[in-house]
Amino acid sequence: MGVPRYLCSMFVRKKPNKSGSVSVQVVAKTRSRRQKVIKSIGSSKDPKEIERLMAEGRDYINRHHEPLLPGIDEEEIGFERFLGQLNNSQIQVAGPELVFGRLYDRIGYDKISSEMFRHMVICRLFNPGSKLKTVDYLERYLHVRYSLSKVYRFLDNLCYRPEEDEEEVVEKKGENVPGANEGRKSDARQKKGQDYKTIVEQVSYEHTKKVVGGEVTVCFYDMTTLYFEAEEEDELRKCGFSKDGKHSCPQIFLGLLVASGGNPIGYEIYEGNISEGKTIIPVVQALADRFGFGKPVVVADAGLLSKDNIEALVKDGYQYILGARPKNESEKVKESILALNLKYGDVAEVKRKDGSRLVVSCSEKRAAKDRHNREKGLARLQKRVRTGKLTKESINNRGYNKYLKLEGEVNVSIDLAKYEADAAWDGIKGYVTNTKLKAGEVIDRYGDLWYIERAFRFNKFDLAVRPIYHRLRNRIEGHICICFTAYTILLELERILKAAKSEITVHRAQELTKTMYAISYVSPKSSLSQRVILGMSDEQQALCNLVKGGA
Repeated sequence: MGVPRYLCSMFVRKKPNKSGSVSVQVVAKTRSRRQKVIKSIGSSKDPKEIERLMAEGRDYINRHHEPLLPGIDEEEIGFERFLGQLNNSQIQVAGPELVFGRLYDRIGYDKISSEMFRHMVICRLFNPGSKLKTVDYLERYLHVRYSLSKVYRFLDNLCYRPEEDEEEVVEKKGENVPGANEGRKSDARQKKGQDYKTIVEQVSYEHTKKVVGGEVTVCFYDMTTLYFEAEEEDELRKCGFSKDGKHSCPQIFLGLLVASGGNPIGYEIYEGNISEGKTIIPVVQALADRFGFGKPVVVADAGLLSKDNIEALVKDGYQYILGARPKNESEKVKESILALNLKYGDVAEVKRKDGSRLVVSCSEKRAAKDRHNREKGLARLQKRVRTGKLTKESINNRGYNKYLKLEGEVNVSIDLAKYEADAAWDGIKGYVTNTKLKAGEVIDRYGDLWYIERAFRFNKFDLAVRPIYHRLRNRIEGHICICFTAYTILLELERILKAAKSEITVHRAQELTKTMYAISYVSPKSSLSQRVILGMSDEQQALCNLVKGGA
């Protein structure tokens, strides 16, 4: 580990000269343990004058340098000798606990008694990586020692569900067990543990209620895929359409439910080949029943728009705002939309057969994107036609093959009239809703879905939730639970920084925590063990003050 850069501390030194005088110098001890003269204060043979020069030197340090050990008399502990005797066991990275640990407690996760869970979550925030790297980092920098086998045993029981024991008993009797929990029952799971997922979601929901003003009136749902560095599938890890572009890798689906501002409520994982549309109702209903947050407006993207989902939401008394694909509407509705002759910035409504409203808008930015995609698709088709690589067997492939037509038995050509007609839809975006919100409010609410997209980015890149190297379902569930908990802390940090209008970003805060240190030493006066936070930069101190004070 080495001595941290903050141990390049200044101190006042008395240096005897051959003439009999004593030079007083401000000296810095560098990382290489060499001494560098920062400023020569003066020299004298008079003891009183030497003391005056020493005082001047200490004043210089106070003006130009934050003390390494705030509140500690560096001369008392024999600072020069003290530095030379420091070893790795005395130096500890303190930033993660000072920042993330405080947020962990403030949100309410201190209700969870497990120190290992706390360490795993906090480590995920400032040093995300494999469990092996996590174990190594905890030992090297925090002096917390866990064996890798102990970590895996912990993960095995992290999302323990008592009802699974009952299911296995039923299975042994030869009775048929529904496949919802297939894959869990076959794991070598110890039958003791807590369902940390339920506890984490409860804490997260209670905190979210406080942040949004005491009531969840709108919730947002979306899904993403998480791939595995593996080739074989199992009951959970399945190949399917990958949003990460890893179509050949087994994957799982992660569904996330959040309130306004992206404040998390809960999550669920699904098999990698499941249809997205089949997940929204179970997740919303299960969390609503557990937390009793009533019937919020449900917002989701077009991938979850289906007749069955809409009917289920209406049946259960939910209002909804769902992304729509106007070109997939009925001919009557499409004619009504085109008849509006929308200009950039226009917003309008069209009634649908089921009584819901289709809110449509037209934007120049989206039009440019649609036009670019059409032109790119046409160029690709033209190239394939010229080279003879496009046949009637590929006419139903995904992409812009809708512009193709068959002539005779083998002649494939491009229907340019269809291509030109498609341009009428450039810039048009739709939203289906049964709410009484104004059209502009519907669009604004739907626009908040970007919070979920950002949450997925946070988890995938900042918290390194993927790729996942675990094979057993219970360990996968434990990994996701740790990442979800870490995300709620990261979001709370961002909220505090924004409320304070701080120039410190979340990413910068993560970096700052890595160079906040503490030292353990024995006081010469009391002979008692002491732990002191080392002097921090102004930016680090500001961060700690913001987190400590909250918002």
